[in-house]
Amino acid sequence: MHGTVCFRYSVCSQLSSLFLLGFNRTVTLDSRLLTCFPLNGVSNFVDMASSVSAQAQANPAPVAALQRGIVKMVLSGCAIIVRGQPRGGPPPERQINLSNIRTGALARRAPQSQPDQKDTPDEPYAFQAREFLRKMLIGKEVCFTVEVKTALGREYGMVYLGRDTTGENIAESLVNEGLATVRREGIRGNNPDQARLCDLEDQAKASKKGMWTEGGGTNTIRDLKYIIENPRNFVDSMHQKPVNAIIEHVRDGSVVRALLLPDYYLVTVMLSGVKCPTFKREADGTESPEPFAAEAKFFTESRLLQRDVQIILESCPNQVILGTVLHPNGNITELLLKEGFARCVDWSMAVYTQGAEKLRAGEKSAKERKVRIWKDYVAPTANMDQKDRQFVAKVMQVVNADAVVVKLNSGEYKTIHLSSIRPPRIEGEEKNKDKDKRFRPIYDIPYMFEAREFMRKKIIGKKVNVTVDYIRAATSSSETSTIPAFAERTCATVTIGGINIAEALVSKGFATVIRYRQDDDQRSSHYDELLAAEARAIKNGKGLHSKKEVPIHRVADISGETQKAKQFLPFLQRAGRSEAVVEYVFSGSRLKLYMPKETCLITFLLAGIECPRGSRNMPGGMQVAEPFSDEAMAFTKELVLQREVEVEVESMDKAGNFIGWLHIEGVNLSVALVENALSKVHFTAERSSYYKTLVSGEEASRLRKDKIWANYEEKKVEEVVHVMEEKERTANYRAVYVTEITDTMHFYTQDVETGTQLENLMETMRAEIAAQPPVEGSYAARRGDYCIANFSADGEWYRARVEKVQSPAKVHVFYIDYGNREIVPSTRLAVIPPAFSTRTLAAQATEYAFAYIQVPQDEDARADVVDSLVRDIQNTQCLLNVEHSGVTCPNVTLQFADSKDDVGLSLVKEGMVMVDVRKEKHLQKMVTEYLNGQESAKTARLNIWRYGDFRDDDADEFGYKLKK
Repeated sequence: MHGTVCFRYSVCSQLSSLFLLGFNRTVTLDSRLLTCFPLNGVSNFVDMASSVSAQAQANPAPVAALQRGIVKMVLSGCAIIVRGQPRGGPPPERQINLSNIRTGALARRAPQSQPDQKDTPDEPYAFQAREFLRKMLIGKEVCFTVEVKTALGREYGMVYLGRDTTGENIAESLVNEGLATVRREGIRGNNPDQARLCDLEDQAKASKKGMWTEGGGTNTIRDLKYIIENPRNFVDSMHQKPVNAIIEHVRDGSVVRALLLPDYYLVTVMLSGVKCPTFKREADGTESPEPFAAEAKFFTESRLLQRDVQIILESCPNQVILGTVLHPNGNITELLLKEGFARCVDWSMAVYTQGAEKLRAGEKSAKERKVRIWKDYVAPTANMDQKDRQFVAKVMQVVNADAVVVKLNSGEYKTIHLSSIRPPRIEGEEKNKDKDKRFRPIYDIPYMFEAREFMRKKIIGKKVNVTVDYIRAATSSSETSTIPAFAERTCATVTIGGINIAEALVSKGFATVIRYRQDDDQRSSHYDELLAAEARAIKNGKGLHSKKEVPIHRVADISGETQKAKQFLPFLQRAGRSEAVVEYVFSGSRLKLYMPKETCLITFLLAGIECPRGSRNMPGGMQVAEPFSDEAMAFTKELVLQREVEVEVESMDKAGNFIGWLHIEGVNLSVALVENALSKVHFTAERSSYYKTLVSGEEASRLRKDKIWANYEEKKVEEVVHVMEEKERTANYRAVYVTEITDTMHFYTQDVETGTQLENLMETMRAEIAAQPPVEGSYAARRGDYCIANFSADGEWYRARVEKVQSPAKVHVFYIDYGNREIVPSTRLAVIPPAFSTRTLAAQATEYAFAYIQVPQDEDARADVVDSLVRDIQNTQCLLNVEHSGVTCPNVTLQFADSKDDVGLSLVKEGMVMVDVRKEKHLQKMVTEYLNGQESAKTARLNIWRYGDFRDDDADEFGYKLKK
């Protein structure tokens, strides 16, 4: 407190209503410019009280009127500052010195500019006198009279606690407690107030109170500590526990000077997590307040100045002590934010122990109400409709580790960038290190592939909640260029199942958090959670923050590389169905695939179809797109882009592109395109097992005259059609063993001829496993892998294929030799020995469906049929004949081995199923036999026919759908 302290306050631009801590009333602020008081240390006020000139004593002021005010501050035992009621701004203040008494001078620190001077300690009982008045008066209303006013404007008078002079006389209370002495040199005999002070002093001396006790009060002198040698160690030693303190000075709304008790450390504390407007010092030494700086300071002063508080010292970066001041009536940090006097500060919010979300909530409340520093605030999404700010969408593509393409309910596609995060990146020098190698960010930037894969597996194809945080405007690449470096970006928080995708990415170390300027409000609505997630990732050394060697992905791109493709072709053909991830969709039938096992990229063409071609550059000019080419590409993208698929490679074209079939979750993409009238069947499909399905789908689309068939005119059938020879039904029954029957009435069989080979293989395999048991938990299951599984029913090992990995404890497996399925923990799986793989002996379980019968749609009826089949044919030998191909598997007839009776026909005669009437002429004899059996069941009213023929009006109600 050296030099001149000026109390200047700016004009408040609006009326405000503040609730003061400790006061149950609302006061209104107005603007006043306060007079500057020269304050050269607290002791100066004692000097002023003790050295009032004789001239001032000889010329007393006329009898003064009684005035009132609220005690803002106690400067010493005989000097206080009172303020008026605020109206539109911080109120006027005046210093009142107590007449006729003198108290000890408080300690004073030597000026820093004068190193030869020493600090002045407390005089005995000086601090106790100040504390006596502080506890009695701070924040309370007093009345006073001014008896003497010096030429310098210093005022001396009598102060009473309360609204009138009936209240406690402050000077008398100090003298009575032995905390002040009476200035007897100026006493007049006819002044009863002075006489009473003398009497009280004599009584205090007689009672040996305060300074009149024996010993002189040397033990009342504080050992003030102005300097802390190692502030960081000092803060750490407090262990973030509340420390009792007195707020001695308020520099601005968010910086205070506190006296820590009981050790008397004087420390400057900056409030953690917030910053108030400040007073800027100009070149000429004057101070100019920022808008609302004075109001913020008064807000803090009126609640904390010289109050008993507790302070949590939280951190000490760069010698600045950060802390939180707790008052019994509230937390000043949160109140400043809520009332619009402060803004959140990112760099110090991390150490705020009371929960950063409370600070953000307070700031958000002030922004919404547009109070004080936020009076001109406009939210980043203020001009957006609610439906555009928050919506549910389906993720169609993960562009990078910070952007996704989503499909809105309207069908529109929109690119969404994750707010406030930055994906892995590489510096320019590293990028250009190998100029001969084509730079591929997804594989060449460390952790970019892991980040993309994390997001792809988490959200691709799923519905997510999108909350738009801000729109980042387009930026130009240079001042003279009109081409934007970045287009306008919609930045949002994307969540699925309550999980913030950006936060999950950051916590894995797959992204970093962007640091903003303090006045930049275009940031994530969960910014603090992102910072906390990044801190955890750094602490645990995850991802980008790991000190381990970065992962390297050596992925061979053999797209268009004919020689390399020829080397891969035999292997892919032998592999049967291989796992792949669709990286890019060029058109409806042309895709780029990533093969994880082979770590290569290939161009894949769908077999069996002829898809509309899109526009493309040709030597002769731009080729015009064929109708529905864009729709076909959009269909393929939505179905398979960035999804895990299975491919069957059949051949390769001259350009090194692989040709084959692509399956996703049981759907053949070629068939799906044909069924949706976005492709035609190509003649090359005739030799494939999917030909009939393709033809059937094309026929249905053509009849609907949908899309590419909209203008199709069916050609007249020429008489030569009848020249075609009729195909005869082939009855070639072979012996099979039924091993499994599914809930959909499909069943799996083993050929009796190869049964001995399977038994020998299983016996040899189990003997080898018994001799060298697999290490439990050593196998990491992946979808599509062939392995061996320990069957729970008998504890034996069987060959299996992994269908789905839900978790390490839940792995879905299919027993390839028996057709049954089971969910087992990965600890019951092991690598299949090479000698017993499917190359040694193919999978023995083959799936079939019954021909000529309809599977009941009603669950109870279907369950009855399945139960009957389980009793009659499961684990028995039967005779099987393939009648025709089906959608997913061949349709067959099955005969009992002993009686040669048709199993399906028996079900029809028992009235348990209806007949599926086939149109093929060579099957009409069998269809007629089945229909006769159905008629006999209807006549006898068996099972589904017990209520008569229901098919005309309510077949659907009974779970049966008639074919038209």
